[in-house]
Amino acid sequence: MVTTIIVFLIIGLIVTGILINPVLIKQRRKRLKHHSFPPLWNAILENNLPIYLCLFPPERRRLQGHIQVFLAEKQFIGCRGLQVTEEMKLTIAAVACLLLLNERGEYFPKLRSILIYPGAYFVNEIVATGNYVVEERRVARLGESWTRDQLVLSWEQVQQDIRNWKDGHNVVLHEFAHQLDQEDGKAEGVPILQRNSDYPIWAQVMTAEYQQLCNDVQQGIKTVIDSYGTTNPAEFFAVATETFFEQPEELQQRHPRLYQLLQGYYQVDPILWN
Repeated sequence: MVTTIIVFLIIGLIVTGILINPVLIKQRRKRLKHHSFPPLWNAILENNLPIYLCLFPPERRRLQGHIQVFLAEKQFIGCRGLQVTEEMKLTIAAVACLLLLNERGEYFPKLRSILIYPGAYFVNEIVATGNYVVEERRVARLGESWTRDQLVLSWEQVQQDIRNWKDGHNVVLHEFAHQLDQEDGKAEGVPILQRNSDYPIWAQVMTAEYQQLCNDVQQGIKTVIDSYGTTNPAEFFAVATETFFEQPEELQQRHPRLYQLLQGYYQVDPILWN
């Protein structure tokens, strides 16, 4: 009996080591990225994701590799009776992996599960109403990103966003941008940057652009960046990411410093895709 327990403990330690060993993880990911991309997957993306065919061939190949790693490592869970299909998983993975074309080598490391609802879902939210008074409200949501291990999406909204790619709204880009922001355990509009010297420039540009959006919204000026970005710096980064990928020309014309900053971070130029 004792021997059996010891054997199981050893096996458990070996398995755990395999799962957390960075070298083995890197090797496994490399193998996955070199697998041939299934023709059916390619057809689904060509049909479902307008931007897919606009990518340069090297970018498309990199995206395919990232998708295969993403699908192997993340769990998809249908909620409220939704049956998750291969098409759903592939579509969400493809949009999310656009954010990984900068080859940082990470795959939203804290994220384990993606919960998918058929449409909008409701949550109870505690709201401060002033004078030390709080109240609980039931609010509808289309997506949310948790700092621990889950992300939630409305499939109906995902479909609407990919059909209207250039409207500047994309729940998948938005919530996965939050995942990048939350990678260091904090949600403050600052993802992990390549060099320490990048942080002062990021803070300078993002602070100025955030304040400009707040001022423009307050004065009733029409903005290319959604007004939801005024909520806080974390939401500003997520909304700016949506605009960067979906309305790059407008963002570059009206916010050239912000566009340049995001282009440097994501290592892509969506203007060329159009």
